[in-house]
Formats: sequence, structure tokens, C-alpha cells
Amino acid sequence: MASRRGSRSRSSRSSKRKPEKRGWKAAFWLWFKRLALAGVAVGILGAIALGTAVFFAARDMPSYSALMSSQTGQSIIVRARDGSEIVSLGPSYGEWLHDDEIPEVMKQAMVSVEDHRFYSHPGVDPLGLARAVYNAFSEDRQVSATSTITQQLARNIFLNSNRSLDRKINEAILAMALEWKFSKEQILELYLNKVYFGGGAYGIDSASRRFFSHSARELTLEEAAIIAGLVKAPSRYSPTADIDAAVGRANVVVGQMVRYGDLDPALARQVDVSTVKLREESGQNSVRYFTDYVLPQLDLLLPNDTFEPIEVWTTLDTGMQAAATTAIQSNVPDGTQGALVSLDRDGAILAMVGGTDYVTSNYNRAVTALRQPGSSWKLFVYLTALEAGYVPSSPVKDVPVTIDGWSPRNSNGRYSGDIDVRTAFAYSVNTVAAQLGNEVGFSNVANMARRFGITTEISSYPSMVLGTNEVRLIDMTRAFAAVSARGQSIEPYGIIRVTNADGEELYKRKEPRSYTLVPDYVAAGITDLLQTAVNTGTGRAAQIGRPVAGKTGTTSDNKDGYFVGFSSGITTGVWMGRDDNARVSGLQGGTAPARAFAAFMRYAVRDRPEEEFDTDLQLPEWQLEPDDEFYFGDPGDYYYIDEQGNLISPGGDALGRSQADVDGEISGGGRQGSSVQGNSVDTMGLPEPPPAASDDFLEQATGGALPGDGGRGNVTVRRGADPPQGVP
Repeated sequence: MASRRGSRSRSSRSSKRKPEKRGWKAAFWLWFKRLALAGVAVGILGAIALGTAVFFAARDMPSYSALMSSQTGQSIIVRARDGSEIVSLGPSYGEWLHDDEIPEVMKQAMVSVEDHRFYSHPGVDPLGLARAVYNAFSEDRQVSATSTITQQLARNIFLNSNRSLDRKINEAILAMALEWKFSKEQILELYLNKVYFGGGAYGIDSASRRFFSHSARELTLEEAAIIAGLVKAPSRYSPTADIDAAVGRANVVVGQMVRYGDLDPALARQVDVSTVKLREESGQNSVRYFTDYVLPQLDLLLPNDTFEPIEVWTTLDTGMQAAATTAIQSNVPDGTQGALVSLDRDGAILAMVGGTDYVTSNYNRAVTALRQPGSSWKLFVYLTALEAGYVPSSPVKDVPVTIDGWSPRNSNGRYSGDIDVRTAFAYSVNTVAAQLGNEVGFSNVANMARRFGITTEISSYPSMVLGTNEVRLIDMTRAFAAVSARGQSIEPYGIIRVTNADGEELYKRKEPRSYTLVPDYVAAGITDLLQTAVNTGTGRAAQIGRPVAGKTGTTSDNKDGYFVGFSSGITTGVWMGRDDNARVSGLQGGTAPARAFAAFMRYAVRDRPEEEFDTDLQLPEWQLEPDDEFYFGDPGDYYYIDEQGNLISPGGDALGRSQADVDGEISGGGRQGSSVQGNSVDTMGLPEPPPAASDDFLEQATGGALPGDGGRGNVTVRRGADPPQGVP
């Protein structure tokens, strides 16, 4: 009986728990069904809303003939700072080619590389979008571009290139509206006749005539691949800018055609894009480097979409631009390229040269190329050191050093021993720069570079102090311009205002807020160093007969030559080297780049008053040396110096000079830094002091001139905790 009761009891408890479990599952499925139904409802409502938007967009869309006659580009007159016209730009449209006139290889090439599911999607590619979103989440980055051919057409006809969310939504709706209203053949015809291929060419016929001197009806497979490859980046893959890049991109197009079945692999193996003959061009000048740089900024500067003719008033000085072009072409070594950027004291771009010949290559090395600046990067090392407490006269040691296994060498292969900061900078001593970077911290040097406008990636390994990070020339020029502005921030700009044909102002530049990057005394100190580098150091070739401050830069194996400097409120940066990064015999920052700088600057500053640099160090209180009361005080605290320069106590006993005494004097009058591994030297300590105080020190201590050798006698100087050291 007890057993049966126990059994019934357990059965009863079990029966009580089961309903609880069934209740939890029921609640879960209930909420799941509710959420699913809500999701379906939201999806249906979203589809209705999307369909409604597409319907109305398609209903209000212009007819096909109207879209054919519409112009995508706009005429633009670019004016120099004096108002003169420097270039007139406008869209170049070739002959309109209907679908049956367009070569099949051109259609296949474009579809393969830009939108291989073009014939199967409704204007937006859901598979491509899903893949882009998945990759973005899995790789923790932004969603990559997934625009279909139809979306690109919608953007080119109706929208601008801003990457805002609402623009992308409008683009998708308009793309589906285009697919609703027109056939695939019509959409592809519109696209191929309107898409931009660079150099002002809109449409495949204009591009074909621009690059190959014949109609697009005659395009070969190789030529079609080059044109199709341009859409992604017209400037980067232009065959007149970089033939190697154009050929490489065209080969990608051919590969895509094979991949998606538009080209037989056997035929593809016979394709040789490099044999394509390009049209020879002449007559364009270096002004186009500048216009290619500033005009794309209009998409951001103009608040509303506009296709009306406009006039762009810029900062360019035509005389300086011509001088800059001549300076580069006249001084660049054979087989190399050169670039120059010149900024006014407020950041206005006065001249810009991106290469030796715009027709041969429109690649703008002044604002796009990433090259090593060499020792011109030491600007940031010494700025950091000056901010940390150094002054131009601070003693340093030019000795062999090793930092984390890295042993920098000086270009001359010699070591000078005891020198000062000014000398180390003027003669670009690598060992001192390494020691300073090690003491102040390589990450702090990187932060200083960021502070002064370097926008590229900066690695903080030890050799970075010698300029091994790649930078843009315009960024380096901006940094030196900030030094010229006494440590105030500078923002380069090229567009002053934009007006329409009636003179109505569409945009006017506002003066940006200026920030103090470094204290006045740091700016004065670095200017002192930069001026010395030109007066007596590695930058002597940059002298122009008036005060100039600047710094040379040369990379390993003479692959890059740099000079950046300023005078009379104008800051100019010059780079020279080869695009393939090969060695250039004899190229150094102090040779051809410095000579090009001087040739340009003589013209640039000719009408400006000569300006002396502010190198007066008004040090902060924490950095000031003790004033006159360092030398005067209780007579009982005085030491005496005999005729041989030996220190004796007031009682007449000669004082021995132990290493502790020397260390005490160093700690009282100079700076010490951390030892560098492998050398066991105090890299920032003062050199071994002389046996006696110098005459200058004694005159300052006694307040008068010293007597002659025969009647010098004993002279007193005040001691603190230890005997003071003479100031050399």
C-alpha cells in the first residue's frame, strides 16, 4: 500500500510538472508566430510602399527620347585668382549609337565587369546586396558598392554622387522605375551612351574617339575591354594617364568575360591589350592637374544638384603655375617625374604640378602619390623634441646607436660626437634623430605628424624617424605651412566661390577656425632649425637671396628626393622620383628638388616684402634657466677659480672632479635622456665639461670684462649643491 501511495504521489508530481513544460513551449511558439506574422505584415507593407514609390517614379519619368537628349555633364569655366579664365570644361558627346549599332563585344565587356546579372535582376541586385552586407558584417567594414548598371544610370541621369542613405534609396527606386518603364536593351543603350569615361568624354563613342581616334562602331575586343575598365575609376585607369594600369584593368575585364561565358577561353588567350594603339595628344598643360583636383570637390561644396553652367573661382596664380611647371621640367633628372605644391599663408593653393607632362600622364603625384619623405619627416621628430623641452642649442651626441636591433647610419658614414640640436638638424644627422625619437617616444612623433595634417597611415617603429612612412606631398607642404604660420593650423583649399551664369553665388568659402598646434616657442625653435638647414646645412641649394626655411629629404637608394620650405608667407613642397620606385642616380633632396624649389620661389616671392623669421625663443617658465640670482648670493657659498682654471674651496683646497661631480653639474645645467641599447651611453647627456669655465660665463658671472692674463686673479662663481659648469 505504501508503495502504491508512493507511486501515485510521484505520478501526481510528474503530472503537475508536465503542464508547465507544455505551457512554456506554447508561449514560445505563440510569440514566434506573432513575430513572424508581424514580420510578414511589415514586409507586405514595405513591398506595397516600395511598389507605390516605383510606380509613381516610373509614371513621372521622362520619355526615352527625352532621356536621350538630356545632357549629364555641365559646362564649367574655371577662373584663376585674378579672374582670368584658365580652362573651359564641358561634356564631350560622341555620336549616339543605337542598340543594333553597338558592337556586341562592348556590351558583353561592360555587363561582365559592371553587372553580370544585369539581364536577370529588376534594377537592384538582391544577391549582390546580400553578399555585400554579409561581407561587411563578417569583415567588420562598411558595405561595399553594389550598384547595378541600372542604378548607375539612374544616378548619372537624376542624382549626384553623394554617398548618403537617402540618395541610395532614391537610386534604388529610380533604378526599378527604369526597369519598369524600359527594356533591358534600352537601358543598356542609354547607359553606354551616357556613362562618363574620363577626360570629359561621355558615352562610348566619345571615349573611342578620344582614346583610339575612331568611332565606337569599330571597337575591337581589346579596345572594348579598355573602355569598359574605365568606368570604375576613369582617372586611375585612363590609358593616357597610366597605360600599365589601363592594360591591367582591361585584362580583368577579359577575365570576367571568360568567367561569365561571354568569351571563349581559347580566344581570350590570344588577346593582347598592350598592342592597342592610342591616339596621340598634345596641347594640354599642367593647369589640368589643379582642375582635376578641385573640380570633384563641387559635389560636396554645392548643396543642391545642379546641371546649369557654372563658373568656379579658384586660388590658382597663373604666373606661379607657369613658373612651377618650368621649375619642375628644367630640374627633374632624366627619366623621372616631379611634383610641386605651393600654398599661401592661409592655405590657398597658388600652384600645383602633378607631373612633368599632363598629356603623357595625368596622374597627380602632388596629391595622390604615396612616397617616402626621407629626412623632411624629421620636422615632426624635432617638433616633438622641442615641445618636450629641447632648444636649438641643447647638446646632443652623434654616436653609433642601436634601438631595438636597428642601427641607423649617417649618410656620410661619420660621427661627429658632441654637437647641438641645431647642427644635428641642419646636417640631417640620423643618429641624433633616432635618439630624440627614442627619448620622446615614436608614438608621440606619429601624433605630432597627425596634429600637423598627415592623413596617411603612420607606423611607429624606430626607423620612422627617418621618413619611412609614405605620405602625400600636399600633406607635407601643409605641415610646413603650419610652421610658417607660427604653429597655427592650415587647411589647403583651391576654390574660393562658385557662381552660375547670372552671377548668383552658389558657394563661398568660409574662413575655417584656426587651431594652435604647438606653442609659439616651439614654432620659433623649429623655424630656427629650418633656417639653419638652408643657410649652412643640406638645403643650401634652396637659397634665394632672402630668408628661407626648409628641409631636404632623401630616401634609401635615392628613390625619392624631397624639399619643403617657406619664405615670405609662401610654402612650397617639391618631390622627384620614378613612378616605378626605381633608384635615381644622384637624386637627393638637396640637389634637383632644392634647385626646383629655388627656381620657383624666386618668381613666387618677387613682389612680396622680405620677411625675417621669428626665431626668438620665449620659453615657458618651467623651461627657463635660473636668472641672475643663480650667480649671486651668500659669499660663503662661493667657489674660487685659480689662474689655471681649477676650482678651489674658500679654504684654499683644490677640488677633485669625480664623475659624481660631473653628473651633478650636468643635472643642474642640462638635460639627460635614456640610454640607447647596445651603447651604454647617456645619449642626451652633456659632453665632458672643460676644465674651467669659459670667458663668456665668467664675464656674465662677474658683471664685467675679465682682466688681462697678467692680472686675472681669482674669480668667484656661486655654487648650488655642486660646482657649476661653464657654458660653452
